[in-house]
Amino acid sequence: MKFHPYIWLLLVLPFSSAAQVDSVFSFERDWGNQIVDFTVDNLGNLYILGKNDELKKIDANGDSVGVFNAVKRYGQLYSIDVTNPLKILLYYKDFGTVLTLDRYLSIRNTLDLRRQNLFQVKAVGLAYDNNIWVFDEQEGKLKRVGEDGKLISQSNDLRQLFDTLPSPDFITDQDGLVYLYDSARGAFIFDYYGTLKSRVPLLGWRDFTVAAKTMYGRKEKELLKYQPGSLNLQQVKLPATFFSASRIRITPQRLYILNNGILQAYAIR
Repeated sequence: MKFHPYIWLLLVLPFSSAAQVDSVFSFERDWGNQIVDFTVDNLGNLYILGKNDELKKIDANGDSVGVFNAVKRYGQLYSIDVTNPLKILLYYKDFGTVLTLDRYLSIRNTLDLRRQNLFQVKAVGLAYDNNIWVFDEQEGKLKRVGEDGKLISQSNDLRQLFDTLPSPDFITDQDGLVYLYDSARGAFIFDYYGTLKSRVPLLGWRDFTVAAKTMYGRKEKELLKYQPGSLNLQQVKLPATFFSASRIRITPQRLYILNNGILQAYAIR
């Protein structure tokens, strides 16, 4: 499952040595022992998915402020987008269904992409205007659709540009650009008119995200940072205790690590 929130990754980290990274984290607390996945929004709210298929929202004070019990209603949850904490997208790829939740995790809308002839959509993301970005692999186009699924805008057919189409599992809308990430093909960057601005061959990254027009991720035992247009890929070795983490998220104040079902938070000094 791919969780892709709007978070300010690594902006406070010194990308120079593992020793420096070890020195900036201080353990704060942990949550449970049966956590499957999680994400965090730009307000510090945690969204925790447990083995009981219950999605919980926990605010920055540690209080539960919302519960969604119908996670399995449309099969296996593939991704959750908390770019806008007031409008959360849950995507069920196997059934082509997007659920929109409000800030208390109550359902506000259900969209069946298949009814709009969108049959090969691996990734969705919230658009700048609260509509929805989808990448239609059948037509090779990035599309923006409304909550009713009606087409608002679309890119040109990428099959005219590439021999092999990307198959992105991540879409995010940040700072006037739309980023698609395919670990086998790299990052594809579009403007809001659907024009492809660039392709960056950053391959094999995990926990990919974007903040302030900078891309961040993890590969093997390193954290990675790259700003499009530069020639400077910055790398820093992770502390050994983080190597086995199934998910890593970083905000300006905290580092979150999910390991063996336990979610841990570290303050960034």
